[in-house]
Amino acid sequence: MKVAMTEYLRLDLDAEKWECRVCDHEIGDANRNYKEGLLVHDRNPQDIHPPIINPNTYRYSFAPDPEWVRILEYCCPKCGTQMEVEYATPGHPPLYDMQPDLDAMRAQWAARGEAAVPYAGPSVARDEGHSH
Repeated sequence: MKVAMTEYLRLDLDAEKWECRVCDHEIGDANRNYKEGLLVHDRNPQDIHPPIINPNTYRYSFAPDPEWVRILEYCCPKCGTQMEVEYATPGHPPLYDMQPDLDAMRAQWAARGEAAVPYAGPSVARDEGHSH
Protein backbone atom coordinates (compact mmCIF):
# COMPACT_ATOMS: atom_id res chain seq x y z
CA MET A 1 0.00 0.00 0.00
CA LYS A 2 1.27 3.46 -0.90
CA VAL A 3 0.58 6.48 1.31
CA ALA A 4 1.17 10.14 0.43
CA MET A 5 3.30 11.74 3.13
CA THR A 6 3.83 15.18 1.57
CA GLU A 7 2.93 16.83 -1.70
CA TYR A 8 5.83 15.10 -3.47
CA LEU A 9 6.85 12.27 -1.11
CA ARG A 10 5.14 8.88 -0.84
CA LEU A 11 5.70 5.87 1.41
CA ASP A 12 5.35 2.33 0.05
CA LEU A 13 4.36 0.40 3.19
CA ASP A 14 4.76 -3.03 1.57
CA ALA A 15 8.30 -2.44 0.24
CA GLU A 16 9.19 -0.08 3.14
CA LYS A 17 10.57 2.49 0.70
CA TRP A 18 10.29 6.25 0.17
CA GLU A 19 9.17 7.22 -3.36
CA CYS A 20 8.81 10.36 -5.45
CA ARG A 21 5.12 10.99 -6.18
CA VAL A 22 5.96 12.71 -9.48
CA CYS A 23 8.13 10.07 -11.22
CA ASP A 24 7.76 7.00 -8.91
CA HIS A 25 11.53 6.93 -8.30
CA GLU A 26 12.52 4.84 -5.28
CA ILE A 27 14.33 7.22 -2.93
CA GLY A 28 15.41 4.90 -0.14
CA ASP A 29 14.66 2.80 2.92
CA ALA A 30 11.63 4.01 4.92
CA ASN A 31 13.47 3.19 8.16
CA ARG A 32 16.02 5.90 7.37
CA ASN A 33 15.90 9.62 6.64
CA TYR A 34 14.39 10.12 3.16
CA LYS A 35 16.78 13.05 2.57
CA GLU A 36 19.68 10.58 2.28
CA GLY A 37 18.33 9.48 -1.12
CA LEU A 38 17.80 12.99 -2.53
CA LEU A 39 20.10 15.44 -4.27
CA VAL A 40 21.10 18.37 -2.06
CA HIS A 41 21.83 21.89 -3.20
CA ASP A 42 23.55 23.95 -0.49
CA ARG A 43 22.42 27.51 -1.28
CA ASN A 44 23.97 30.76 -0.18
CA PRO A 45 21.21 32.36 1.91
CA GLN A 46 22.05 35.79 0.47
CA ASP A 47 21.07 34.52 -2.99
CA ILE A 48 17.58 33.87 -1.61
CA HIS A 49 17.38 36.83 0.81
CA PRO A 50 19.57 39.63 -0.65
CA PRO A 51 20.71 42.56 1.50
CA ILE A 52 18.08 45.29 1.93
CA ILE A 53 20.64 47.99 2.65
CA ASN A 54 24.20 48.40 1.39
CA PRO A 55 26.37 45.69 3.01
CA ASN A 56 29.53 47.71 2.24
CA THR A 57 28.25 50.56 4.43
CA TYR A 58 26.40 48.66 7.15
CA ARG A 59 27.49 45.57 9.06
CA TYR A 60 23.92 44.28 9.34
CA SER A 61 22.09 44.41 6.02
CA PHE A 62 19.03 42.29 6.92
CA ALA A 63 20.46 39.41 4.85
CA PRO A 64 21.28 36.07 6.52
CA ASP A 65 24.95 35.53 7.34
CA PRO A 66 26.25 32.45 5.43
CA GLU A 67 28.53 31.67 8.38
CA TRP A 68 25.45 31.21 10.58
CA VAL A 69 22.80 29.72 8.27
CA ARG A 70 22.59 27.66 5.10
CA ILE A 71 19.63 26.77 2.93
CA LEU A 72 19.45 23.15 1.78
CA GLU A 73 17.21 22.28 -1.17
CA TYR A 74 16.39 18.56 -1.50
CA CYS A 75 15.39 17.28 -4.97
CA CYS A 76 14.46 13.96 -6.56
CA PRO A 77 17.55 12.58 -8.35
CA LYS A 78 15.43 11.32 -11.27
CA CYS A 79 12.98 14.14 -12.11
CA GLY A 80 14.44 17.08 -10.17
CA THR A 81 11.26 17.85 -8.20
CA GLN A 82 12.09 19.90 -5.12
CA MET A 83 10.78 17.93 -2.13
CA GLU A 84 12.01 19.93 0.82
CA VAL A 85 13.85 23.12 1.80
CA GLU A 86 15.62 23.37 5.11
CA TYR A 87 17.30 26.26 6.92
CA ALA A 88 20.18 24.79 8.89
CA THR A 89 23.25 25.75 10.88
CA PRO A 90 26.45 25.09 8.88
CA GLY A 91 27.93 21.74 9.91
CA HIS A 92 24.67 20.48 11.39
CA PRO A 93 23.35 17.21 9.88
CA PRO A 94 20.10 17.27 7.90
CA LEU A 95 16.95 17.40 10.00
CA TYR A 96 15.37 13.97 10.51
CA ASP A 97 11.80 15.22 10.27
CA MET A 98 9.82 12.02 9.55
CA GLN A 99 10.23 8.65 11.24
CA PRO A 100 7.06 6.70 10.43
CA ASP A 101 5.84 3.81 12.55
CA LEU A 102 5.41 1.38 9.64
CA ASP A 103 3.49 -1.29 11.58
CA ALA A 104 1.00 1.26 12.96
CA MET A 105 0.58 2.84 9.53
CA ARG A 106 -0.08 -0.57 7.91
CA ALA A 107 -2.82 -1.27 10.45
CA GLN A 108 -4.32 2.20 10.08
CA TRP A 109 -4.34 2.16 6.27
CA ALA A 110 -5.57 -1.45 6.03
CA ALA A 111 -8.78 -0.27 7.72
CA ARG A 112 -9.07 2.80 5.45
CA GLY A 113 -8.03 1.34 2.14
CA GLU A 114 -5.66 2.99 -0.31
CA ALA A 115 -6.71 6.48 -1.46
CA ALA A 116 -6.43 7.17 -5.18
CA VAL A 117 -6.08 10.89 -4.45
CA PRO A 118 -4.84 12.10 -1.04
CA TYR A 119 -7.33 13.99 1.09
CA ALA A 120 -6.55 17.71 1.01
CA GLY A 121 -9.24 19.09 3.30
CA PRO A 122 -12.60 20.68 2.58
CA SER A 123 -13.05 22.93 -0.40
CA VAL A 124 -13.69 26.53 0.60
CA ALA A 125 -14.91 28.89 -2.08
CA ARG A 126 -15.56 32.61 -1.66
CA ASP A 127 -19.19 32.25 -2.75
CA GLU A 128 -19.77 29.88 0.20
CA GLY A 129 -19.50 32.75 2.66
CA HIS A 130 -15.81 32.47 3.54
CA SER A 131 -14.14 35.87 3.97
CA HIS A 132 -11.42 37.56 5.96
